[in-house]
Amino acid sequence: MEDKMEDSSGQREMSHQEMPIRQKGGLVTMPFIIANESFEKVASYGLVTNMILYLIKDYHMGVAKGTNILFFWQAATNFTPILGAFVADSYLGRFLTIGLGSICSLLGMMLLWLTAMIPQSKPPTCDIMTQTCRSPTAAQMTLLISSFVLISTGAGGVRPCSLAFGADQLDRRDNPKNDRVLESFFGWYYASAAISVLIALTGIVYIQDHLGWRVGFGVPAILMLLSALVFFLASPLYLKQKASKSLLTGFVQVIVVAYKNRNLTFPLPNSSGSYHHKRDSTIAAPTDKLRFLNKACIIKNPEQDIAPDGSASNPWSLCIIEQVEELKALIKVLPLWSTGIIMSINLSQNSFPVLQASSMDRYLTKKFQIPAGSYGMFNIISLALWVILYDRAILPLASKIKGKPVRIGVKLRMGIGLFLTCIAMLVSAIVENARRRKAIRDGFLNNPHAVSDMSAMWLVPQFCLNGLAEAFTAIGQTEFFYSELPKSMSSIAAALFGLGLAVANLLASVVVSIIDKITSRGGKESWVSSNINKGRIDKFYWVLASLSFINLFYYFLCAWAYGPCGEQATKVSDTGNGLNKVGHEGNGLKNGEE
Repeated sequence: MEDKMEDSSGQREMSHQEMPIRQKGGLVTMPFIIANESFEKVASYGLVTNMILYLIKDYHMGVAKGTNILFFWQAATNFTPILGAFVADSYLGRFLTIGLGSICSLLGMMLLWLTAMIPQSKPPTCDIMTQTCRSPTAAQMTLLISSFVLISTGAGGVRPCSLAFGADQLDRRDNPKNDRVLESFFGWYYASAAISVLIALTGIVYIQDHLGWRVGFGVPAILMLLSALVFFLASPLYLKQKASKSLLTGFVQVIVVAYKNRNLTFPLPNSSGSYHHKRDSTIAAPTDKLRFLNKACIIKNPEQDIAPDGSASNPWSLCIIEQVEELKALIKVLPLWSTGIIMSINLSQNSFPVLQASSMDRYLTKKFQIPAGSYGMFNIISLALWVILYDRAILPLASKIKGKPVRIGVKLRMGIGLFLTCIAMLVSAIVENARRRKAIRDGFLNNPHAVSDMSAMWLVPQFCLNGLAEAFTAIGQTEFFYSELPKSMSSIAAALFGLGLAVANLLASVVVSIIDKITSRGGKESWVSSNINKGRIDKFYWVLASLSFINLFYYFLCAWAYGPCGEQATKVSDTGNGLNKVGHEGNGLKNGEE
């Protein structure tokens, strides 16, 4: 009897052990992660587009001041993801960073909604009799700016981590279809991002125009609440990886150690074991480019500098060769990265097109008119159409005609995009000049709120050109960073474009401030006046067009100095005659590149 009981208990134990334990992550988590990112994008992008109208009408700000505030807000929104990536990689992990970011965005949108709901939170309406308007108080501005800061902080937590967190759930190296699964996820992720921005530029903007700011700010807040709830709801399903060392920390360590060792002499060329590297690394010595950084990985005293496991005893006193080469690779691409800033400045000019569109005929039919803030959708539509056409029609047709794979080189694509952004600014200047002359002929010089009978569809070509410019340069730059930087720097490659947008937003604010200050001297009307009919936005566009053409020649110089694109090899083989260095080799264009 006891034997039977033991057998049955043993069988129960075995059956319990054999029960499959469900692995965390997988496709089941995708709807929650993508929904979180999508709701956040719809909410935040839906607020930015029409915000200049809210600041002018409800906070009685001038165009220059309102535009500068929005530039700073957009700059913060593009800077914070870099900080968010650092915090996620080094301290909190991606799950906590996304969660806290979602909460911050929600709080920011609730504060912004309160500014529309509570009359005391913004200045009173203008006195029609005296034509005077009170400026916002310090407390009112603090509430408004606090909402912007919280929304930017939230974006810094959600945007840099969502894509990587989703990939963490699907990345199974033992799965033979792993690459296909990841490719499918990336496709759905970017598709959902594009759809989200389109919904923001159409649906949210339409609600704000027709139902007012209370509903227009309330809907994004509700969407952000759904975003946070959806994300936390699937918490038990997620695979949550712990934080690890950040690349940014490694870069700082290289700079610090190289400075500490600045007085060290370089080892002899044929000396072995002078540089610290990973145990399984085939790299025995760093390259000669930016040679001063090589001092960060020189071993001064093997007994003190190297731990028993082969790692550095103190990473702030000795770095590995790989760290040094990663920083060198980043420094090498920075000049070409900087050439995209002017294009980003052009793309960030959201306020002026909204003001232009609001003074033009936006009716498509007798009853339906496009909201002034929705014309930015033509930028995204043209970008998406070109990507589909290029990938599915142009390249396959060209390859079929030539009988071999055809691909436009990444540097050529970036150059085409920078040329297109020059043309976009020229078209913008010409259209604005025609709009202004039409408004003056109609007698609207002193009435910036009057609507002329010139169709706002004249603004569409400049948006389409900017969309094509972004398709060539922005996508080209991202591909360039991914292909030219080491695999370990994928997160940096993704962050570089966002950093360029942030720098562009700050520089755009500087450009607007300088032009406003110079052109308003002596009591003259500023080019960026609140009255766009008295101002000269067309001349402002001419300045941007001039800067864009100068930047195009700067790009040619940087592209020439960079040399051919290709795999970077810093591999060193130990031969009988010493160390043979294989530098940054390039064989011209990559295979199949035309």
